[in-house]
Amino acid sequence: MNRYDLEQRVAIVTGGAQGIGFAVSERMLASGARIAIWDRDGATLQKALNQLGRTRDVLGIETDIGDLASVEAGFAHTLERFGKIDILINNAALVGPNMPTWEYPPEAFAQVLSVGLIGTFNCCRAIVPHMRELNYGRIVNLSSIAGKEGNPNAVAYSSMKAAVIALTKSLGKELAGQNIAVNCVTPAVAKTPGAMEQSPQHIEYMLAKIPRGRMLELGEAASMICWLASEENSFTTGAVFDLSGGRATY
Repeated sequence: MNRYDLEQRVAIVTGGAQGIGFAVSERMLASGARIAIWDRDGATLQKALNQLGRTRDVLGIETDIGDLASVEAGFAHTLERFGKIDILINNAALVGPNMPTWEYPPEAFAQVLSVGLIGTFNCCRAIVPHMRELNYGRIVNLSSIAGKEGNPNAVAYSSMKAAVIALTKSLGKELAGQNIAVNCVTPAVAKTPGAMEQSPQHIEYMLAKIPRGRMLELGEAASMICWLASEENSFTTGAVFDLSGGRATY
């Protein structure tokens, strides 16, 4: 496992109590960063904090990123504890049910967009001004191969992840004149709690589309994300990095 140079860096990882977010938190800690894990599930958050230990370097905050006031409170709490924020990993998302668009519950569609898209916007809106003052920042947004190709029976998730790609490109261009990189990754299906809650038929469909013939490993995702969050990623911004096992066609 490579160790990235994240010494003296402070990172916020949304949805960092499980899945890819937790793997990123572990890798960043091993690379010298201090971590604020934002998660709206208090019990899952506490379990993650117990697993990570190192209470001096890890802060857990119950945060609903779909609520701007909650994001601003989490931002203030993180600043109070660590004094700055260098890295933002926008990982938190809901998957939503699997069904055709014409049967999709409007309330479920709104919930998926509220967390994955509005939540990503809220976090960027709150934290980017601070990064601009520092003239330093690394933002990595979690999109999905579904955001590139659109998965059938997943209209909310596919729409939300496509919008995250556009948000990344827009914000990356806005900040290109400063030492702030904004990029996103497009994972194929991995064994995360949200992904595995989907119907067996949908999981089978996604797995069958991956030329590698297997699911993405959490550590593989964490490795790419942590490099994108490092100072070494000093030129590329507004870009989309493939984590699809060969499925992506562009």
